Amino acid sequence: MKIPYKKTKDGITLTVKVQPRSSRKGLAVVGDVLKVNLTAPPADGAANEQLIELLSKELGVRKSAIRIVKGASSRNKLIEVQGVDGL
Repeated sequence: MKIPYKKTKDGITLTVKVQPRSSRKGLAVVGDVLKVNLTAPPADGAANEQLIELLSKELGVRKSAIRIVKGASSRNKLIEVQGVDGL
């Protein structure tokens, strides 16, 4: 799967749409957006934690290299992955 991203000086950014409380976890590309299904509820940041964990595993980077730049309490998020040149 080719994940759409934009290069930055520190790494890359991804536009992500999150679907919390899904029946199973998974990734899909829809246009220029990475759609991520999560089983965690959006309360208390559980979905954000699961998102970072899932992206870390899929991209092969440390969890500390991933941060939510924009949309921490929204379904639409901008994610920065540091130390990565491309996918």
